[in-house]
This record gives sequence, C-alpha cells and structure tokens, in this order.
Amino acid sequence: MDSSILLARLIGPYIILIGVALIFNQKTFRKIIEDFPKNPSLVFMAGLFTFVAGLATVLFHNIWVADWRVIITVFGWLMLIKGVSLVMMPGILFKTTKVYSDNLKLVLIPWGIMILIGIFLVIKGYIIKVCY
Repeated sequence: MDSSILLARLIGPYIILIGVALIFNQKTFRKIIEDFPKNPSLVFMAGLFTFVAGLATVLFHNIWVADWRVIITVFGWLMLIKGVSLVMMPGILFKTTKVYSDNLKLVLIPWGIMILIGIFLVIKGYIIKVCY
C-alpha cells in the first residue's frame, strides 16, 4: 500500500475523532485544556509521543508536491514541531492554554477546519482510488 494512502487512513480518522469529541464535549475539553499544563510529566510525555509520531511521518512521508499528499507532510512537520516545543519549551503551553480556556471558540474554529481535512483524508484513503 502506498504510504500516502496508509497515512491518510491513519490521520484522517484520528483528526475526525478529536474534532468531533471536542465539539460534543466542550466542558470536558475545557477542563483538559486547564489541567493539562499543570502536570509537567504529562506535558513531557505528550511531547515525546508527538515528536516521535511527527518524526516518523516526516521520515517516511516528506513529500512536497502540489497535490493532496502535501497535507500529510505538513501534518507530520507540525507534529514534529509541536513535540519539540512541548519538550523544550513547556512554559509556552501555559500561556496558550490560558487563552484557549478563556475562549473555547478559538479552539472550535480551527478544529472545525481540521474535521474537514480529516474527512478529505478519509475520502482519499478509503474511498477514492488515487492516481498520481
């Protein structure tokens, strides 16, 4: 199986799950946003896992082309950068989560867009036979 299809099948449902859960469980996510930065061990472990997932994606799918596959590459690089920032600069997380917990709409709007990206990746990965 092509790596782009495999990663679209993996990342698409992942994005959809988080986005839909966020929309339907806003109180829970507000609590998560407030509590997460208070646990340095959790922040560090989340950073390591995010870094490894991003690094794996970048190593196996660093494809910079003018088609849908670049979404996966960008997603990988963003995970890599986020992982590094959580491990190396956890203090930034405290500042950003305060902004998000005060105004949850700042989280809902981008995640609405992410759900659409997730649906697109699911369509590319599971439904459309891709030719490039």
